Amino acid sequence: MMRTCQIVSQKFAIEDAHTLSIAQEHGAYDTLAKCQEFTPLEMIQIIKESGLRGKGGGGAPAGAKWALMPQDSEQSSVLVVNCDESEPGTFKDRQIITKDPHLLIEGILLTCYAIKAQDAYVYIRGEYFQFQKVLQRAIDEAEEAGFLKNINITLHRGAGAYICGEKSALLESLEGKRGHPRLKPKQPEPEWYFGQPTLVNNVETIASVPFIIQNGAEAYRAFGTEKSPGTLLFAMSGHVQNPGVYEAEFGVSMMDYINHYGGGIKNGKALKAVIPGGASTGVITAKEAEEVTLDYEALRSMGSALGTGGMIVMDESTCMVSVLKNLLEFYHEESCGQCTPCREGTGWANTLLGKILNKRGSSADINQLLEIADTMNGKTICVFAPAVSSVIVSFLTGFRDEFEVMV
Repeated sequence: MMRTCQIVSQKFAIEDAHTLSIAQEHGAYDTLAKCQEFTPLEMIQIIKESGLRGKGGGGAPAGAKWALMPQDSEQSSVLVVNCDESEPGTFKDRQIITKDPHLLIEGILLTCYAIKAQDAYVYIRGEYFQFQKVLQRAIDEAEEAGFLKNINITLHRGAGAYICGEKSALLESLEGKRGHPRLKPKQPEPEWYFGQPTLVNNVETIASVPFIIQNGAEAYRAFGTEKSPGTLLFAMSGHVQNPGVYEAEFGVSMMDYINHYGGGIKNGKALKAVIPGGASTGVITAKEAEEVTLDYEALRSMGSALGTGGMIVMDESTCMVSVLKNLLEFYHEESCGQCTPCREGTGWANTLLGKILNKRGSSADINQLLEIADTMNGKTICVFAPAVSSVIVSFLTGFRDEFEVMV
């Protein structure tokens, strides 16, 4: 039985909820009164106790990241909201921006209070021009209403580079540099934007904050599982009757979700495979989909990941070799080129798969793909190459027979 969950999507069905007047009629900005009740550290503690995890792909505990932000620094802290959303199969954050942008702004204001930031930047995907206009109007409305007295919110459009969804590459881009991921520090510390301590969180992560602060950590934990509490906006596309964005709690059965919200597989066909969390997560077979639940731990145990929740559903007519070729073309195009295993590996894998798809390859080429995947895994600055590696391995593990037929 699917339980209705509307932590982030509560106002999605309300007409004109993107306007301040309608949003306020339904409680927008009421949570700001909690800033008089809680100190910044108390608010961070509530987020830690809620178990809120980052909803941009990694699933890291949000409270732990917030706690890294200095409370007594002479430097002003900065909040950066990641709205790059370039992951193929992912289209949830734009739902928040277009249907309830004031929820995001309210979350930004609460987060800025907790980390003592005066400046917030929303880094938005360059192709999201029409969505940017909706969010900018909402920011202007909030400013005119006096909600932004102590906080500056700036929208910054990216230039279309997928890699800038990675937080350190995003910050490099925001600083006016080429979007290359940074080396990771030796110990936990904040991100840095022009030398200022910086918190980077995804749109949906920040949009979840008002519910938690208003209702408490336990109210959020009432949804989901012990290790994956709360909900996620799952973006479902592909061969389903009702593609779209539907909020559900972590831990629900994948097939229950597909059948309940997606209406099942189109045209009465059988399910073949699912990419569960955007194109950089490993594909799972129909049998695995029948057994797995939608949470970080369950999908990790199957060699995949929950990622952004961008669920791509494929029926029995799908050629898995063509799907992988499509993905590898994207990866090769979007590799920033900074690390040799990624720069060369994505191109080499794409070329080999082209040979296989054109029936000019051999079994040795299939084995070579696995060797390339192994070379790419764990030998680069960011997780782009390891993600590509896991995708290649998952396709060849679950559907090797389709590749063998091509050679």
